[in-house]
Amino acid sequence: MKVSIGSKIVRGPWGGGNLFAINLSNFLLKNGHEVRYDLTEPDIDLILLTDPRSRGESSSTFNHIDIAQYKKYVNPNVAIVQRINECDERKGTSNINKFYLDASKVSDHVVFVSTWLKNIYVDIGMNRNKTSVILAGANKEIFNSNNSKEWVKEYPIKIVTHHWSSHKNKGFDIYSEIDNLISNSEWSNKIEFTYIGNMNNEYELKNTKIVKPLAGLELAEEIKKHHLYVTASVNEPSGNHHIEAAQCGLPILYKESGGVPEYCKGFGISFDNNFEQKLSEIIDSYEKFKLKLEDYPFSSEKMCYEFLMLFEKLLETKIKTNKKGNKIMGNIIIVKNKYMNFIRLLAFSNIKNSFIKFIRIFIK
Repeated sequence: MKVSIGSKIVRGPWGGGNLFAINLSNFLLKNGHEVRYDLTEPDIDLILLTDPRSRGESSSTFNHIDIAQYKKYVNPNVAIVQRINECDERKGTSNINKFYLDASKVSDHVVFVSTWLKNIYVDIGMNRNKTSVILAGANKEIFNSNNSKEWVKEYPIKIVTHHWSSHKNKGFDIYSEIDNLISNSEWSNKIEFTYIGNMNNEYELKNTKIVKPLAGLELAEEIKKHHLYVTASVNEPSGNHHIEAAQCGLPILYKESGGVPEYCKGFGISFDNNFEQKLSEIIDSYEKFKLKLEDYPFSSEKMCYEFLMLFEKLLETKIKTNKKGNKIMGNIIIVKNKYMNFIRLLAFSNIKNSFIKFIRIFIK
C-alpha cells in the first residue's frame, strides 16, 4: 500500500500533530508499506489529510483542494481519509469548524481524536456514518515507566506538566495557582512544580522550575524525574502531553474539559473549580492510581494499528465497488493507454484545458 500523509516531519519539540505523523509513518514502513508526503506520484493508494489549512498556517504539505484535483485528474480511485484534531473551542476561534467541515467533503472517511470532538462536528452537519474515533497514543519505546522516580512520602511530591503551545487555554491559570500554593505555608513543604515547554508571558511563575521545550528521550527522562502530572488544558481535543506522562507512570490530575477525560478517566482525578481539594485527594490516593497505570491502554502502536485496519477496509471497499471494468491492483486503476496518465498529470499541473483537449484529440 502506498500512503501519502499530508504533513511535513519536524525533528525535535513541535506538537502532537507532528508526533502523530512520525509514529504513523514509522509504523507503516515497519509493516512493509510505502509512505509519501506529497501528491507527485500517480499510484497513491490512500491519502491522509491531516490539516486542510495552507502551508503558511500549519505543517500540512497539501490540503483538500489539492486532493480534489489529484482525484479528478490523476487517480479517481484513491481512498481519502481526514484526521481531525482541531476545533474553534480549543482557542476561541470562529472559522475552524466550518472550514474543516467543508474540507471533509473530499474524504471517504473522517477520523476524530475524541468522541467529544466528533460530536462537535456531527452537531454542525457532518455525516456520522462516515466518522469514527481513534484515540491517540505515544511511543512506548520512549515513554514508559522504566527508571521512573518513586515518591518517598517524607519528601515533597514533584508535580510536572509540559506543553508546546503557550496559549492561555493550556491551563496557565491553574499552573499559576500551583505556583502560588508553594508560597503557602500549608503546601510549601508538600509540593514542587516544574513546567516544561513554551511559557505564556502573561503569567509569572516565581516558585516553578521552568524547563525549555524537550522532545523524545530527553522529555521522557525529565517527566520521569517527577511523581504526579497535571494538565489544566481547556477544550483540548486530545493532547499528547498527558498520554506521555501516563505511559511514564505518573497519575494524572486533569481538568474536566474537552477530550482529555477520555484518555485519563480511571488513571487519576479530574477537577473543575476545586483544584486544591482535588490535589489533596490525588496525593492521598497516589498509590492506587500508580498501580492502575501499569494497564494504561493508549499507545502509538495501538493507534497506528487501528489506522491501518481502517485503511485496509477502505481500500477493500474501493475494489469491491469499482464498476468501471478496469483491471485493479490495490485500489489503483491500471490504464492500458499510457498516455492517459500523462494527460491527468498535465491537468493536475494546471495546464490550460484547451491544451489538454488538443492532446486528447491527437491521441485518439
